[in-house]
Amino acid sequence: MKVVRGYKTELDLNDEQRTACLKHAGASRFAYNWGLARSKEVYRATGKRPTAIDLHKELNKLKRTDFPWMYETSKCAPQEALRDLDAAYKHFFRRVELKKQGKWKGKLGFPTFKKKSKGIGSFRLTGSIKVFSDAVQLPRLGHLRLHEHDFIPSDAKVLSATVSEQAGRWFVSVQMEVEQERPTPTATSAIGVDLGIKTLATMSDGKRIDNPRALKHAQKRLRRASAAEITPQARWEEPQEDLSEVSKAACPCCQYP
Repeated sequence: MKVVRGYKTELDLNDEQRTACLKHAGASRFAYNWGLARSKEVYRATGKRPTAIDLHKELNKLKRTDFPWMYETSKCAPQEALRDLDAAYKHFFRRVELKKQGKWKGKLGFPTFKKKSKGIGSFRLTGSIKVFSDAVQLPRLGHLRLHEHDFIPSDAKVLSATVSEQAGRWFVSVQMEVEQERPTPTATSAIGVDLGIKTLATMSDGKRIDNPRALKHAQKRLRRASAAEITPQARWEEPQEDLSEVSKAACPCCQYP
């Protein structure tokens, strides 16, 4: 059977490629914010919200006169950003309906503007994408080297590629359609599992799995790195561990496979 899987790995970019990725991320963020502002404006005037297709057509007309710098990036970056905005609106209205039915207790999550101060962000590309053993070829960005070789399958159908930045490092997540054998059940009997804090898991047959406490150890390293006091001269002579890297290890949501 066919399944959709994502493969995320780090990119090995040069200065020119890093600048191009920054431009694409900026174009994606700009298109999302422009689409959100335009959607609010149209809704106040007509009572209807424009679709992603309507916004994309209008943005294309403004490129030549108002936003010529967008021609330096792939057309997929702003197009996919507007699709993300459309999906954000759909999720918002879905949660509104659930709240009316009493099935939603959290925030409704109305779309908000993206800020560069909170992160460079990401952008998604579609179309002509090729994967090699040590590189990936993306529209307008060309041949980008990968840190990890032979990780992404090169013989599967590529659906999209998302490039993102984190702590000064760039990553690519390739969504692919791969063939996978239908799993056959092997267990002949059921077993109960009790998840805990001191012990990660306790089986009904008496087997226990200890908690590795990776977060606790990472937070300890973060406190040690934050409390380190060195002179400016020693800072140059003995480079200390980058706080951004330690912070990333101490934050579970920043981990990637």
